[in-house]
Amino acid sequence: MARVLGPEATDAATQTRHYDIIIIGSGAGGATLAQRLAPTGKSILILERGPYLPIEPENWSPGAVWLQRKYRTTEQWLDKRGRPFRPNTHYWVGGNTIFYGAALMRLRKRDFEETQHEGGASPAWPIRYDDLKPYYDEAERVWSVHGQRGADPTDDPDAPDYPFGPLTHDPSIGRLKSFFEGKGWKPFPLPLGVRRSDTRPWASDCIRCKTCGGHPCLRMAKSDARLIVNEVETLPNVTLLAERKVLRLETDRSGRRVTSVVCETAGGEERFSGDLVALAAGAVNSAAILLRSANASHPQGLANSSDQVGRNYMFHTLTATVAMSPGEVEADFPKTLGVNDFYWNDPEGGFNFPMGHVQLLEYMSGETIKGQIANKMPAWLVPDFAVDMAARRMMAFLVISEDLPDPNNRARLNRDGQIVLEYTHNNLVGHERLRLKFRKSLETQGMMCHCLRQRKFALDELLPLYGTAHQCGTLRMGADPRASVVDADCKAHDLDNLYVVDSGVFVTSAAVNPTLTIVANSMRVGDAIKRRLAA
Repeated sequence: MARVLGPEATDAATQTRHYDIIIIGSGAGGATLAQRLAPTGKSILILERGPYLPIEPENWSPGAVWLQRKYRTTEQWLDKRGRPFRPNTHYWVGGNTIFYGAALMRLRKRDFEETQHEGGASPAWPIRYDDLKPYYDEAERVWSVHGQRGADPTDDPDAPDYPFGPLTHDPSIGRLKSFFEGKGWKPFPLPLGVRRSDTRPWASDCIRCKTCGGHPCLRMAKSDARLIVNEVETLPNVTLLAERKVLRLETDRSGRRVTSVVCETAGGEERFSGDLVALAAGAVNSAAILLRSANASHPQGLANSSDQVGRNYMFHTLTATVAMSPGEVEADFPKTLGVNDFYWNDPEGGFNFPMGHVQLLEYMSGETIKGQIANKMPAWLVPDFAVDMAARRMMAFLVISEDLPDPNNRARLNRDGQIVLEYTHNNLVGHERLRLKFRKSLETQGMMCHCLRQRKFALDELLPLYGTAHQCGTLRMGADPRASVVDADCKAHDLDNLYVVDSGVFVTSAAVNPTLTIVANSMRVGDAIKRRLAA
């Protein structure tokens, strides 16, 4: 494969400008699709907006990651009032998976069906869990997922065992697990994608460090899309061009086929033609590309005859609950435990609607805490000894609940082409009940709790939009072209050769991390494309 690091290599990289398949984005969806289609022998071009991430000591530096925000984009998006904010988005080869927390969970069977929430109905997907099940099985193998099948009360009991057994709990997490079990709950080992053997730690890439989630892995021990990129870049029919921001897609006169992809580089615009194009730039940026591609045949934006491109933006309702222990916490790698007892309702009574999922968060160092509160006060005002002492006594949990699709929650472009995210929270009652229930349970264990709603606890007051890690829903799949952007195979209704393989196609957000579903669905779409190519 031709690995091209930046625009300075343009001439060498673009002697052949036509490719059979062009994939926009190299994260979970894009890298997976390239891996799936490479055996066809078709020429494949991957266009990535960002460069290759340097492997350097700062990868594991909380100061560089959380205080300097060295790896995060510096671009500004706008909220619905026109106020700028800096999204928690990363543009690198491998995408946002480089910085994710490695939680790889399947959506539940019922997540694909219409579900009544206290705040409204969550609509059905045009596919079912069984359509994705074999791909979930494969994705767990490819992404080296550790877990314990059957421990999660909401999991598929018929799924095969995880490829690797669960990671062991650090002492404080083990005691917390016993406490939850004493309450009659069923805490389970959180499914994690890492290259680790607790029985043979000396032979493992993963060393259970304190700088996993939010950080690049200096040892490449976290299952992220770079591992897939490293595999496909050895193939002669795959080319990856880095530092190519896609500006727009161009169509033929009929408006039914994408003919060209236009990129911005430091040296000017580049144009590539392809027989088939797949978007995998992330829910927000894929929608933005289509909106920027408006032409005479598609005046509202490409694939947007339904006026649904950018609409139904979701990113979960999230609360970070920080529990302070009287003594020091014995946990360097705490993100190994999850709770789903309240996923569909409150089994203890009083609420018969979905509430959500709880998981442990990564270790938070003193510098991490400083970075998180930087909007409230300058970091230099916070004494190091105070935050370091707090970090040694802190356990952090994430409460995740489903936010419902709403066409008024949307990504759009303003007149200057800047991304605008318009979002209003919904379906909050179940989330509030789960948050309070979890908080009270921790307090009965002797922990002081402080709940930090993620929509308020951030670098600025715009955190409802800042936390883009679980973004989804802007290019939803469906059978009706009047109410969706892509069909069940994730092909655009309005075009014959345009596909989408990122989380934009999600019909609902469910209440678990989205990465495994992105990977599994990209595998499924890849197989649909292969059938088309073979016809």
